[in-house]
Amino acid sequence: MTAALSDTRQSRAAEVADKLALLRAHLQAASAGAIRLRGIDWFAWLTAGGSSAVLHATDAGVAEVLVTPEEACILTDEIEAERLRTEEIPEGFTFHVEPWAEPELRERYVQGAASGRSILSDRPANGEQPLPNALKLRRLVLGAGEQERYRVLGREAAEAMSEVLRRVRPEWTEHQLAGAGAEALWRRGIHPALVLAAGERRLASYRHPTPSSAPVGSHAMLVFCARRHGLYANLTRFVTFGAAPMDEQRALMEVEATGLADVKPGKSLSAVYHTLAAAYKHADREDAIREHHQGGITGYRAREIVASPSTATQLEEGMAFAFNPSFAGVKIEDTFLLGPDGLENLTFDPAWPAVDVHGRKRPLWLEAQSC
Repeated sequence: MTAALSDTRQSRAAEVADKLALLRAHLQAASAGAIRLRGIDWFAWLTAGGSSAVLHATDAGVAEVLVTPEEACILTDEIEAERLRTEEIPEGFTFHVEPWAEPELRERYVQGAASGRSILSDRPANGEQPLPNALKLRRLVLGAGEQERYRVLGREAAEAMSEVLRRVRPEWTEHQLAGAGAEALWRRGIHPALVLAAGERRLASYRHPTPSSAPVGSHAMLVFCARRHGLYANLTRFVTFGAAPMDEQRALMEVEATGLADVKPGKSLSAVYHTLAAAYKHADREDAIREHHQGGITGYRAREIVASPSTATQLEEGMAFAFNPSFAGVKIEDTFLLGPDGLENLTFDPAWPAVDVHGRKRPLWLEAQSC
């Protein structure tokens, strides 16, 4: 085993131990018997980046985690157990493995492990209780290991985006563009959890343009929600084969800059929303904030909490953010980490054309040659 691999294993094990201590403190406070985590988001969080995802179109994975005062156990079946044990799960867990055709054995095990006391769950069923809100909020504050995994993910997702948009041609279809984006992500070991693409004909009509057979034409947008180790890097970029709409870009960048300047520890997420609303009004685009959500806190979900007029969640260092201000046909989006020195752009690609906006580099449209 290399020294780097050994260090990674040790750091993951330490991260798991800290998170188990947090869960057990909440167990004790609630006088509950067990915490049952079904979602791929919570599974990745607790296992320090392990994945229970097989079918990527569902929130639940092929394994769960059951935490009691004495044990942290992976619940899965014989199809998945060996792969998970070998490739996904760090030290600190036991396994309960049942035949795939006998799922009732898992339920019997869970009830026995809880010793007749209540069970807390991220996705409660059959009388289980929801997780405490305080625990859900703690997940939003990322530790050192999580932040480092996020930095690598953000950089590689941005590189994949740049690679594809430097290759796209006007005659490509949106399906081809989205497919190239997904391939570039998979090649880097990143799950393309969401890939949106819109060309000249559809871009101004839809905020969430799922790809179609329409040609790219004179310009296009590509959007990634790129997942690895359970974390999401969210970013949007544009390419044009003519002149970029600089006035629109600049106006939208000013809206975004006003909102980002308000992302500070102690502020509320709703305060950022209201700041963005005022910025849209100043830009004479007052209705734009109602035409699409503005993003918000990200992390183990593409949007952990979306900013709204009433989201009172207090911002803290260690939280990640993906805001996406937009006008019809124009959007801007990156993933940022809030640290002691302010916002760090995790999806910044220094090779992508950018302009300084109030001291922060923001992406321009890539002006490409049509032949």
